[in-house]
Amino acid sequence: MRALAPTLLALCLAAPAWAGDLAVTVATPAGKPVGNAVIMVRPRGFSPRGPIRFPWPYVMAQQDMQFDPFVLVVPVGAEVSFPNHDPFRHHVFSFSPAKTFELKLYSRDETRKVKLEKAGVVALGCNIHDDMTAFIRVVDTPFAAKSGAHGEAAIRDLPPGPATVTIWHPFLKSRGGEETREIVVPASGTLSLALVADLRSPPLRRGGY
Repeated sequence: MRALAPTLLALCLAAPAWAGDLAVTVATPAGKPVGNAVIMVRPRGFSPRGPIRFPWPYVMAQQDMQFDPFVLVVPVGAEVSFPNHDPFRHHVFSFSPAKTFELKLYSRDETRKVKLEKAGVVALGCNIHDDMTAFIRVVDTPFAAKSGAHGEAAIRDLPPGPATVTIWHPFLKSRGGEETREIVVPASGTLSLALVADLRSPPLRRGGY
């Protein structure tokens, strides 16, 4: 039998021998899809090897007098960029236990960066525009995703076995805005999980400059 080529052998050794996927749907008690829910999975006995990285950009932009996105998921240790795309200045701040910082007034096409070293929720505001709010969820697991407009999220290549699923949303009516579920990840295939999120009404937005 011919030996595996070095590249193919490396890929075989790097890939998990067994892995399952998790498909999550999040909806209100009335069945309305819930977007911007962060799903975190912590397999029992699993520890990340090295820094956690996600494929999406770690960017919280200011555009049309709003933060974009409303919820951003980043790993512990990530450096988040805060570009200003508006034709006026912003003053971004957070008083959150996970990270307290202040980015004093800066103008269009300028960018500031903040490193987030602690897992938790970073609530954002603007000292100039009170209606501007957003959230960064800093996670300590590589198995995390955010639900889209249809309330769906997928997390792939999970180690098989028992795991804890945590759902977080800024308006979830639970302590800390999160709830947990226990699951068993299959050795292959997809496990479907339907989560009910009872949300409180978001703050009223006044609009205007």
